[in-house]
Amino acid sequence: MKKTLLSLAVTAVVLLIIAFILRSVILSWAPSRDQYPVQGISVDESHGQIIWHIAGATGVDFAYVQATNGAKKRDEKFAENIKGARESGVRYGALHNYSLCHLATDQATMFVTTVPRGDNMLPPAVRLAFDNDCRDRPSRALVLSELNTFLNQIEAHSEKPTIVAVSKDFEQLYNISSGIDRTFWLEANFFPPDYATKPWVMWRASDMRRISGVDGPINWNVVRP
Repeated sequence: MKKTLLSLAVTAVVLLIIAFILRSVILSWAPSRDQYPVQGISVDESHGQIIWHIAGATGVDFAYVQATNGAKKRDEKFAENIKGARESGVRYGALHNYSLCHLATDQATMFVTTVPRGDNMLPPAVRLAFDNDCRDRPSRALVLSELNTFLNQIEAHSEKPTIVAVSKDFEQLYNISSGIDRTFWLEANFFPPDYATKPWVMWRASDMRRISGVDGPINWNVVRP
């Protein structure tokens, strides 16, 4: 009986050690720099006070900072985050979370009145993903029409083509990559994604990574060479 209890205790300890090691690997994992030399993060107000010079020292080459969400929400940390990124030497761009429940023109107005025009900024990015607060599912034709309106308006402001970040389920329903002539930013933890009809230019390789200078897990992104 004692041997059985001892064996169970040893097994439990070994499993805990393995779980700890696996967790550490997952939280620190990033694709190889040899394969993807340019890597960066995407952040929003939920990450709190980012210490940008420390984040930059961990290998953050660029950052996409959430600016706006739909037609009614500005990210409270946007101005602070782009200032911190700029001062730390991290290249930065602005990200908009697109909403199917708001008119494209209203969303574009929110974006262009929040994001400054600057030659030093990366191209703007728009993320297409389903939001629990928005249950609308318009037709594909209407989504593509509205999205084109949004892209044209923010590109007139930024004078740069937009990167389209699309989640797998959004792409599966609307096939955005076949209807929009832009570069794409796809999402999949640990393994390169293949769910769009066009090759990706950016890949969100992990939404679990933790780095110094940023509270909580962050989205870790790489650029296709």
